[in-house]
Amino acid sequence: MSKVTYVRDGQNQIIGSTTRGLANGDTVVRDREGHIVGHANDVFRNTRDAQGRLISRNSSDPGLLIRKK
Repeated sequence: MSKVTYVRDGQNQIIGSTTRGLANGDTVVRDREGHIVGHANDVFRNTRDAQGRLISRNSSDPGLLIRKK
């Protein structure tokens, strides 16, 4: 069962969301418009952007992918 968590800025505006609990161990990260900006994997402990480039090794931190526009 997947779980969606919304990420908010200091003014309580939604700046993105994360969806955890996918079958392959990934957490999908989306921007405020709903576009996928990347994914984090708890099994391999890495974070990749939407093009598949490695953003972080030894850390599955979806927060690295969310940027306020």
